[in-house]
Amino acid sequence: MNNEHALRNVPDALLLDFGGVVFETRKHPDGRDRMAASLAARLERAHLPADRTDLRRSLDAGLTALKHWKHAQSRRLAPTEMGPREVVADFLAADLPAPARALLTAEASDVLAELNTTLSAHDLRPGIRELLDIADARGIPVGIVSNAHSGRSHRRILADHGLEGRFGIQCYSDEVGLRKPHPGIIELAARGLGVEPARCWYVGDTQDRDVVAGRRAGVAAVVLTRSHHTDEPPFAVADTADAVFDTPEGLARALRTAQGTTTTAPSPRAPAVPGSAREPGVVDPVRGALLIDHGGVISASAADPQAMDRFAGWLADLLAGTEAGPDTAGVLTRVEAARSVYRDFKRDARTGSGPGAGIPEVDAPTFWRDWFGAGLSGRQRAVLTAEAHDVMARYGAAKSRRELRTGVAALLEACAAAGRPVVVVSNTVSGRAVRAVCAEHGIDHLIAAYVCSDEAGARKPDPALVREALSIAAADPGLSWFYGDKPQNDAVAAHTCGIGRRVLVRGGSTADPALEAALAEGLVTDVVDDADGLARLMGAVPALAR
Repeated sequence: MNNEHALRNVPDALLLDFGGVVFETRKHPDGRDRMAASLAARLERAHLPADRTDLRRSLDAGLTALKHWKHAQSRRLAPTEMGPREVVADFLAADLPAPARALLTAEASDVLAELNTTLSAHDLRPGIRELLDIADARGIPVGIVSNAHSGRSHRRILADHGLEGRFGIQCYSDEVGLRKPHPGIIELAARGLGVEPARCWYVGDTQDRDVVAGRRAGVAAVVLTRSHHTDEPPFAVADTADAVFDTPEGLARALRTAQGTTTTAPSPRAPAVPGSAREPGVVDPVRGALLIDHGGVISASAADPQAMDRFAGWLADLLAGTEAGPDTAGVLTRVEAARSVYRDFKRDARTGSGPGAGIPEVDAPTFWRDWFGAGLSGRQRAVLTAEAHDVMARYGAAKSRRELRTGVAALLEACAAAGRPVVVVSNTVSGRAVRAVCAEHGIDHLIAAYVCSDEAGARKPDPALVREALSIAAADPGLSWFYGDKPQNDAVAAHTCGIGRRVLVRGGSTADPALEAALAEGLVTDVVDDADGLARLMGAVPALAR
């Protein structure tokens, strides 16, 4: 029975789950087969064995185990979310050989984004557009609070349905590290909208996650919109919802008839905007790979002030609220200040580090919430916490124009023809942005995987990135090539891992005298003018070393 008293007063904000509330999911009958085929294609680009039966078996086992894991987390008082790499390595790819597992782990973010829409269709639930229109008319901000292994995929689905600009904040468990029924994810969304949880309605579809999370967060009302999960919780749940509606249409009616007006000014809507290379039991590899840096090597970059202005305007709109916030110029000033802190961070991280030392990479929330957001309001910092990964991807795409360097496409084509895997190994602010640039250049199909510092949590010259790339490629370091442009990042990491040929290119980020000095001291084996020069070198090497 619905508790009409709990829904009598208009809320200061409306927090919605994604699946089961905004969208209903339905399984594609052939989804797992298509996903196994896609995983096989990824492995084939690296010239690795790609048995679709084995891939389907590992996928099935991983999804089943992951389902049990999710149920178990719902019993915990403060569950945290796994990162994409852990989901892929420990669940979906756990049965696969080490090189295949390493490749898919490196590509985990893309794998999980693809998995979400390959396995399931997402149908907008009846009443959702009406609900959002009512909220807009009554000045009630709306946020998303969802357990997800790919928040980026959820954002894309919203955009595909024309809903990208309808939510003041989107909190996804994989991006904020908290998993319902942890109340912190609801509290974070409420802070980002500038309200208290006690004045929010929280709407979900599950008893064990949503009802419990809402009660722990102390929201004004917990509502369920019934889906295929609602009436079959994995275990008995003591808490109950204040209201259960068959569809969001019932929720829309309740919001329309709620008494009073919200005292909270409407929150802005997000604007639409244009170990080792070898593991025990693994046969020693007898092939080499090409490991290649991105910035300055695959592509040359130039500042893009117009794109940065658009990005800054978008971020200013995202942060705008009742309190003062940075305008476009203020965002640009704060970005430059955060970049200055980042430069200091990189310098300090390397201070005293010798060959083989671990060198950490900053994560997106630290950059945006702590560095960029220093001095902003608690609400604005909450928004930056929740949206940090999406903000970083947009920033990575906007900060520079990229042009493919001479000879790179032909070099990668030659590697593909020779059966030599290519792995990008790059210090990045956003691996997603790097992948997008390579796709725009039309070379992504020639790249087996990307080992990116923001995803791996370490940055060159930490050898961990090179070791991961070698593991992905099942390659012998002595038979492999590293193509970069920075002696103290690329060459040091490659030399530490025993990469046989360490080639640096002119015209990147390092002046010619420094390149020649690295060559003279033996840190670098070759210096070339462009990728055509590297191709000529590789063509003169015996086949086994390719």
